[in-house]
Amino acid sequence: MNPSRALFIYLSRARWARKLATEAPVFRSMARRFVAGETLEQAIQATRELNRQGLWVTLAHLGEHVAHRQGAIQATEAILEMAEALDRHGLGASISLKLSHLGIHIDRQLCQENLRRVLAQAQERGLFVRVDMEESELVAPTLALFRAMRREGFDNVGVVLQAYLRRTAGDVTALAEEGARIRLVKGAYLEPAHVAFQDKEEVDAQFDGLAEQLIRAAVQAGAPPVSPDGRLPPLVALATHDDRRIAHGREAARRHGLPNAALEFQLLYGIRRELQQSLAQAGHPTRIYVPWGSDWYPYFMRRLAERPANAWFLLSHLWRR
Repeated sequence: MNPSRALFIYLSRARWARKLATEAPVFRSMARRFVAGETLEQAIQATRELNRQGLWVTLAHLGEHVAHRQGAIQATEAILEMAEALDRHGLGASISLKLSHLGIHIDRQLCQENLRRVLAQAQERGLFVRVDMEESELVAPTLALFRAMRREGFDNVGVVLQAYLRRTAGDVTALAEEGARIRLVKGAYLEPAHVAFQDKEEVDAQFDGLAEQLIRAAVQAGAPPVSPDGRLPPLVALATHDDRRIAHGREAARRHGLPNAALEFQLLYGIRRELQQSLAQAGHPTRIYVPWGSDWYPYFMRRLAERPANAWFLLSHLWRR
C-alpha cells in the first residue's frame, strides 16, 4: 500500500488528529468539498440539486463505531428523520448506513433492532437502504445481518462488497445467486496482506473480474433497471472514479447484453462532476453518495487517503498548530 494512503487511514482513526483537525477552520472548509453539510436541511438541498441535474442520490448520515447504546439509538433516529424528509420532499434517493453506527460493536441484537426499524420505515416510504461495508472484521457480521433482514421479508435492502478483500470473490458468487443488490467498491480501509490484496494492479483486476461476474448475474436475473423514480437501484452498481474500471464495466455490459439502465455507476459527492454528467447522459443510472452530518472527520480523511497529493498542505497546517 502507498505509504501516504496508509498514513491518512491511520489519521482517520487517531483521536489526537481528529481533535486538531475538527478545531481547524481550514479542515472544515476543505471537508465541504466532500460533505454536503452538517445539517439535514443542507443534505436535502444538495439532493434536490443533484436530482435537478438528472442524478440519483444515496444519502448517508455520517458516523461510525459508536461506543454507547444511546449513540446508536440517536443515529437510528437521525436516519429515520432523513428517510421521512426524503419521502416528504419526493426526492430520487436511497439511504446508505453503517452498522457500526447502529451499534454492532456494542450489541448485535441492538444493531439488528435498529436496522429493522430503519428498513421497516423505509419500506413503507418506498425507499431502498444500502448497508455499507466497513473493516474486514465486520464483513461476516454485516452479511449475516443483511441476510437475516432479507429472510424477514425486507426486499428494500442491499449491501456493499470490497474488491480488495480476498474473500470477496466467494461473497459475490453467493450473494449474486441470492439476487442481492450489490454495490462493488475497491475498498478504503487498511488491511493486512493475508486479508486484502495490496497491489493496485491486483485490486484493479479483482474489481474488473467481479464486476463482470455481477453483470452476468444481472443478465441472468432479467436485467432489472433502476426504478423510474430513482429510488430502487439495479442489481449491480459499480462505485469507482477510475476511468479504466468504468470503461471495462461498460464494455462487459455491452458484451453480455446488459442494458445501460440496468448498470448503475456510483460516485462520491464533490468528485469528478463532469464524469457524473457523462455517465448519466449515456443512459446509466448515476447515483451520488452524499454524506452529511457533524461526524465528518473519518470520512474526510479516507477521501484524502485516496488522493494524498492534494492534501499535504493540510497536514503542514496541522503541524503548525
